Amino acid sequence: MEPFRYHVFVCDQQKPEGVPCCSSHGAAQLIDALRREIATHGLDDEVQVTVCGSLGLCEHGPNMIVYPEGTWYSGVGAADVPEIVESHFRNDSPVERLARTDLAALRAEVVSNRDKMRAAFRARDAAGALPDELNARIRGFQESRVILTALELDAFTAVGARATAAEVAARLDANPRATEMLLNALAAMGLLVKQDHWFRNSPVAARFFSTASPDCARTALLHTASLWKRWSTLTESVRAGAAVMGDEIADRGENWIQSFIAAMHRNASERAGAVVRAVGAVSGRMLDVGGGSGAYSIAFAKANSQLAADILDLAEVAPIAQGHIHDAGLDDRVRVRCADLRTARLGEDYNLVFVSAICHMLSPEENRDLFDRCFAAVGPQGRIVVQDFILEPDKTSPKSAALFALNMLTGTRAGSSYSEPEYAEWLNGAGFRHIRRLRTPGPASLMVASRE
Repeated sequence: MEPFRYHVFVCDQQKPEGVPCCSSHGAAQLIDALRREIATHGLDDEVQVTVCGSLGLCEHGPNMIVYPEGTWYSGVGAADVPEIVESHFRNDSPVERLARTDLAALRAEVVSNRDKMRAAFRARDAAGALPDELNARIRGFQESRVILTALELDAFTAVGARATAAEVAARLDANPRATEMLLNALAAMGLLVKQDHWFRNSPVAARFFSTASPDCARTALLHTASLWKRWSTLTESVRAGAAVMGDEIADRGENWIQSFIAAMHRNASERAGAVVRAVGAVSGRMLDVGGGSGAYSIAFAKANSQLAADILDLAEVAPIAQGHIHDAGLDDRVRVRCADLRTARLGEDYNLVFVSAICHMLSPEENRDLFDRCFAAVGPQGRIVVQDFILEPDKTSPKSAALFALNMLTGTRAGSSYSEPEYAEWLNGAGFRHIRRLRTPGPASLMVASRE
């Protein structure tokens, strides 16, 4: 039984460099072209495209199989897609020049490739070679560092519509030889496209990395570049039990604040809708503790015209938040109050106290103190909502939260990721009741409690 008229399986198996595979033959471009052409002809509900692992014809990729009849295609390029869609999907006539019709030869090639792969795995295992996936993880920092360096230099903006390495070097005031090496690496990673001596941005780089784009994420991603320096001290931090470069939060300068708040604003803007839906209707007064750019207060205020929100954050953050509030047209209902969340009296009679991405910066003792002050700030039957990377009881999952604990180790005096039982204990100790966890899409989730 087939739920679609045609179901297409396209191989995008990635193998080590130098080993033939569909990925190295342009499978990604084929898949993108297929989906676009199918959508263009209004066939989305009739033709399903599924990306799969190796089909066993690695030397002749990209490969795909079309069901229900089971037509095998090899050596398919993006340029072949219009013909396949028109002939096969619209007129039920397979493209013979691309189809593999000799079934005996097809089976023999698949079996031969399978046997060679198994023999290669056995030989590598006998030699004690690191598995490819493990080796890729160990060396994964290289590609990360290439992108971060390009962002720090603003290389994607310098490339613009098209430029030579010499032109980019001149715009960046960088060494021409080294600049060409960097651009070549970015091209190898698919973020630039090189033709002759000219470089241009790939679509994804042009959209997210060039300051000419309205979707540019460069400022936010520069925060990751600052994290790089601290993560390089992880060994020393494990020995010492705390950050060895000082407290990132306490020692932040203006440039750090700009990139940090930009990164937090981008994350919050992406998550705000889901958080507002999970928390539900909020009216009256809301306190956003350490609210940063104000993205969550703005989202809650937009969801309910009867809500007024106070954002509590440091004075150097206030102008950034006020800019976003003004752009949202909410100057009359969302305001910023300058104070240090570690010590400030938070106020009183709030219907909702929202604490997002704050607890991981603090020690357990500081979180207990914060929740005590939050309890004092919540009015009768008011609620507290805490959003953060929340670990399961054994603290080994989710992986993102376990890794983020190390991020706090290298960047703070005593911060960490904390588990659901720890949050429940602190909230209960402060006087909150009806404590529960709400899981939302993404790496963070919510702890919700109320004051009876």
